[in-house]
Amino acid sequence: MLPVIFGVISGVVTGLGMGGGTILILLLSLFMNLDQHIAQATNLVFFIPTSLAAIIINIKQKNVNLKLAIIISIFGIIGAIIGAIISENISSPHLRKYFAIFILIIAIHEIYKIYKEYIIERKKTY
Repeated sequence: MLPVIFGVISGVVTGLGMGGGTILILLLSLFMNLDQHIAQATNLVFFIPTSLAAIIINIKQKNVNLKLAIIISIFGIIGAIIGAIISENISSPHLRKYFAIFILIIAIHEIYKIYKEYIIERKKTY
């Protein structure tokens, strides 16, 4: 039952464009005790159909700059190959720590962004 729940949660977050894979890796490694390498590889397989569904919907709604998306995709593929090679040579505990640092940086950035928006809104009301 957990894989179904995790899939739905990650799918919704992916559909919202917020990186459901990050959530999925976290859920798989914490609650299903999967090795970090396996959780990340599972996420990559999950990513293909969920992102395709989101891509199709967003292209239909004309929310995609195709030229930019193609350029980013080409270099993203190159980066993914480099990242996979690097990942192969990192132990699972280290990979898990690096992933945690990555999530922490994202959280700090998001908190700062929300705080900055709050301050801007507050100035508008006074």
